[in-house]
Amino acid sequence: MRNLLQEFLKKHDGVRYPTILGLREHIFTGSVSSLAWFMSNQETSFVTIGQRLLANPLNVEPREILLNGFNSTLREGNVTHHEYIQVGKGRDVGLNQISMFEAKIANGNGEQTLSRDIYRLGHRFDFFRMLSCYFTTVGFYFSTLVTVLTVYVFLYGRLYLVLSGLEQGLSREPAIRDNKPLQVALASQSFVQIGFLMALPMLMEIGLERGFRTALSEFILMQLQLAPVFFTFSLGTKTHYYGRTLLHGGAKYRPTGRGFVVFHAKFAENYRLYSRSHFVKGIEMMILLIVYQIFGHTYRSTVAYVLITASLWFMVGTWLFAPFLFNPSGFEWQKIVDDWTDWNKWINNRGGIGVPSEKSWESWWEEEQEHLQYSGKRGIIAEILLALRFFIYQYGLVYHLHVYGASWLVIVLILFVMKTVSVGRRRFSASYQLVFRLIKGLIFLTFVSILVILVTLAHMTIQDIIVCIFIFMPTGWGMLLIAQALRPVVKKAGFWGSVRTLARGYEIVMGLLLFTPVAFLAWFPFVSEFQTRMLFNQAFSRGLQISRILGGHRKDRTSRHKE
Repeated sequence: MRNLLQEFLKKHDGVRYPTILGLREHIFTGSVSSLAWFMSNQETSFVTIGQRLLANPLNVEPREILLNGFNSTLREGNVTHHEYIQVGKGRDVGLNQISMFEAKIANGNGEQTLSRDIYRLGHRFDFFRMLSCYFTTVGFYFSTLVTVLTVYVFLYGRLYLVLSGLEQGLSREPAIRDNKPLQVALASQSFVQIGFLMALPMLMEIGLERGFRTALSEFILMQLQLAPVFFTFSLGTKTHYYGRTLLHGGAKYRPTGRGFVVFHAKFAENYRLYSRSHFVKGIEMMILLIVYQIFGHTYRSTVAYVLITASLWFMVGTWLFAPFLFNPSGFEWQKIVDDWTDWNKWINNRGGIGVPSEKSWESWWEEEQEHLQYSGKRGIIAEILLALRFFIYQYGLVYHLHVYGASWLVIVLILFVMKTVSVGRRRFSASYQLVFRLIKGLIFLTFVSILVILVTLAHMTIQDIIVCIFIFMPTGWGMLLIAQALRPVVKKAGFWGSVRTLARGYEIVMGLLLFTPVAFLAWFPFVSEFQTRMLFNQAFSRGLQISRILGGHRKDRTSRHKE
């Protein structure tokens, strides 16, 4: 420590004394679980290699992401990095803790992007220090946002090509069909997308410190323990919170707990945390991929479809099911039953003053829209423009079926039914509960009857029914987003109750889509065993097995006592 303090009296660049000293970090929580190990390796790569290079020769350390670092650099301060002292550091060990931490950092980088400090630094740096500052602060998050936006542009571009018939016409052109250089480029790009180049700095650092055989074995083990799944999921977290802060501001501190404990997170908790950042976007991309397959399978082989969309399907699966895959005891049947009971209780509870979001869906839904209440006009307009993509999507599908006017008639009818149910619940559910339930039952039977008539008389196939669902579901979601953005107007018009009812219906459908595959896998005991042994350390795995045995004994004692 005496040597370290003496660094403040030494001019490292020959001109200025240092104002901030950076130290090497050692992450001591890497052995708790696979996620903790991934974060430990990521931190090692970033802190050790990154800061060493950025301090010398680039002379711009990532510690400038802190407010003190900005102020120090703007006042001609100097930031240095030293490795003769190593600081122990504990990182988050569970997925929810890690996601909240990354959300907090992404929010902060969004605010920095809009701040005067970055603007002033960009104007005062020379070209090379400006690029170094960019890529060590907001540049990484901006590049991540552009990456995900490119995926959306690619999917909607493919949707336009397949629905307009352009892709079918282009596929007949020999110059496009037999383009070998393009195929080679796509193949090499797919190899890079595995994450090899992103992992190369980590391989070099571990190789230099512990040997290249150890580095290669750890890299292979990371792939087997689903590191690509975690980092692809993390991509969605950074993109969502960084993009939301750019549009609406409102960064806030998110307490992660930093607990040295890995515990089972309930389904409702995972849904609250990842619904808007991952689940909604994952379902949207899944619908786009399915529609692309339905309308393009007549002229395109399945192999070509897989080659084009394999990485996108991987992203969809990761964004939808990674929270359950990395959740301890996520596929244990008794936990699944308890999670389902808790989910039903949460989704049906009424909100109100003093009711926390953990207890009621309505309270959580209101909290999820807080950023819109404090957003400016530009943020509201941007939100509405982004929601319009669902109507373009609907127009493309309906135009293909030549029933565009009829589709809007059906949408208006559905909204009228939703309004009726909302008014009925508010006025008659308490006094005439039986009558209200009978009305809801009649509405359901009417819907089923119309569906049966369409199948029998109009000779609709399963594919036609799926296409119709894909027409109305995204359109309703787009209308929901616009209604939330224009909340004061909708409330004044008296339709806010209908919007809430429609939103609850969408949440229930999304919850069922996510819960059903998880519950199906929980039927097989080997899935839970495989998950525990693959993703968590031996001590934690033994602890889980012992807790199951003890839990079984307690249950037997309870049942005997009751008898």
